[in-house]
Amino acid sequence: MKSEVEELMPRLLPVEFEGGAEELDLNGPPRNPREYLRQVQLEASLCPEVVVAQIDPKKLKKKQTVNASVAGCHAAPVGFSPSLSWQQQQVGNFSDVRQSITKNRKHWSSQTLDDNVLMPKLTDEEGWKRFCLGETVYLGTSSSHTDTDPEPALDYSKVVGFPPFLSIVSRLNQSTVLMVLEILISWFEEHDFVPQLGCWLYALLACLEKPLLPEAHSSIRQLARRSAQLRSTLESQEDEKLPALNLLICLVARYFEQNDLADQPE
Repeated sequence: MKSEVEELMPRLLPVEFEGGAEELDLNGPPRNPREYLRQVQLEASLCPEVVVAQIDPKKLKKKQTVNASVAGCHAAPVGFSPSLSWQQQQVGNFSDVRQSITKNRKHWSSQTLDDNVLMPKLTDEEGWKRFCLGETVYLGTSSSHTDTDPEPALDYSKVVGFPPFLSIVSRLNQSTVLMVLEILISWFEEHDFVPQLGCWLYALLACLEKPLLPEAHSSIRQLARRSAQLRSTLESQEDEKLPALNLLICLVARYFEQNDLADQPE
């Protein structure tokens, strides 16, 4: 008896078969074209009509959908935004840094790292936060060292993290650059600005290739908005965070051409 599928779908190669299915050996090679077509039919009939994929949710990335927000930045308080000439100068300097990294990447990536520099795996978010920011900042703890204690040897991983030396960032491919950038921006969304964060963000932006991928586009806009939001809370133009925040906004808006986020001359 024909199945419903066979009744609804006409045969593309109507072939009459001699003998029954029991005469065919599905494990052996077909002896002629008719046996081949018959084997295909029989194998298809053994397949279930509905197949459900077994998916492990743990293997799926957290961010499957990229939402590129078009929201602008907080307006800078009067006197807090940089001049247009300052922004142009910073873009020029940044462009020179990017060209230098590109030119010397092969040299720096071949340099041997110190024994204490253990770079985290790509997906180790907590490891990258410790590596870049240091455990003191990452964990939000203060140093227990006092003036009466002997001066300890500097442990980068616990105190300030590892600086973004060229020998380190030159080893990062684009997927790693973007991953670490997203990790640090996400951390910045919930924490205050610290100098080592600024150093790493600048270095990663300098390694970020153009044209931007959609997820990179979304991340750097998020960085500019967070920087502008934090800048709007500063009480003094002498605050040491102001130049760094202005620089991050400037690079995202002016160099990476997110013009709607740019500071306008006062």
